[in-house]
Amino acid sequence: MSRKNHSDEYGYYAPKKRKKNSPRDIITMVAGIVISVVLILLMVFNAPIINFKKVDGNTITTQQVSIMKYWKLWQPLVEKEGTLTKVDSNDSALNLKSDLDSNLNDGLDLEQTIEGQYTILFLGMDESGELSDVDWILQFDLIAGSMNILQIPRDSYMPDYASYSTTKFNSIYHSGQETGVTPIQRVVDAIRENFCIYVDAYVKLNCVDIANIVDSVGGIPITLPEQITYEADKVLPAGEQTLNGQQSEWFVRFRHGYAEGDIGRVKAQRIFLAAAMEKMLNMSQTELMSAMQKIYKNQWIATDLSLEQISMVADFASQRLTMDNVNVFMVPGEGSTYYPGDGSAQSVYSIHKSATIDLLNGHFRPYQNEIYPEESAIVELVPEGEYLARDYDDTQENLNDISKGDSNDGAQ
Repeated sequence: MSRKNHSDEYGYYAPKKRKKNSPRDIITMVAGIVISVVLILLMVFNAPIINFKKVDGNTITTQQVSIMKYWKLWQPLVEKEGTLTKVDSNDSALNLKSDLDSNLNDGLDLEQTIEGQYTILFLGMDESGELSDVDWILQFDLIAGSMNILQIPRDSYMPDYASYSTTKFNSIYHSGQETGVTPIQRVVDAIRENFCIYVDAYVKLNCVDIANIVDSVGGIPITLPEQITYEADKVLPAGEQTLNGQQSEWFVRFRHGYAEGDIGRVKAQRIFLAAAMEKMLNMSQTELMSAMQKIYKNQWIATDLSLEQISMVADFASQRLTMDNVNVFMVPGEGSTYYPGDGSAQSVYSIHKSATIDLLNGHFRPYQNEIYPEESAIVELVPEGEYLARDYDDTQENLNDISKGDSNDGAQ
């Protein structure tokens, strides 16, 4: 059998030359590979291949979800405190304004009770981890692009919710009267029934972790209005400085040197909040994400916020909020003394109910109808008509004024 046109002069057979691929053929081949890889990744990311544990109060359920769904749902720090009981957004108890646009959409796909706003409870615990010495309600108005913060003095008189021995708000978490719920849910329920505010999520921080978090962002530049002597060898001078983590803990916890006691500390915490907010707004996205990674890795907070929710709230804050449109309020009231009947006396903060209702209607119900005093469970130790002072009935300030020192309520 003859061989055709393949041998050379030495009798070796040369291989047939392959046809050279055109640029179009190469592009087509590469595109096919890319499409195939993308389709495979989509199948992997959307296939229910991960066991996701969902914490609901004291109950943990497991379901299989995709990688994409897992990232959205993942709540890496929720198991410490559990999740909150969600309120149906169609519940008539919300008392939504009748003239709201039925297609109202704030643009964020958050799991929220009321469209247009998102409310986070922030608790800062004392060294025992049992008493909440910092009690803030952070309410984001997602449509207006602003935030209002309500400070609840830790000594607020709550006889039907707090421990029987002290009646103070800060005892509700550990020793509150409501049973059958988690500690964090007990606080949220007290806030809803007294202040008619619906909390969507929570963040809880132990005082020992304040230092770690502040150090993770490189300290907090601040101007202190006066010298703070936390202990004999722990002194913060007045004036401009950058507080490290340990110094920040001294500042936010100090109170015995203030003439107003715990209210003085509440006001000092406003100064720290303004400084921390300014620091955050000046940080890059990379710096913020690096700090958040450290916080999550070391579990310095407890929260039911998923990674996606934190990302959305952080984006909203960085894009919409300024120091001028973040306002701080304190629950109106006055100092008083409660006698439990065991021979002891407790210094408490008696809430001024009517003034509190006015504050809530004016600033914390943008999409709800006004409430009336009888709808709130607040109990006054000092009844209206016997008030000794009204100094704290109007404490509104914005963070910009506080930061610049142009503040009466924030000054010590």
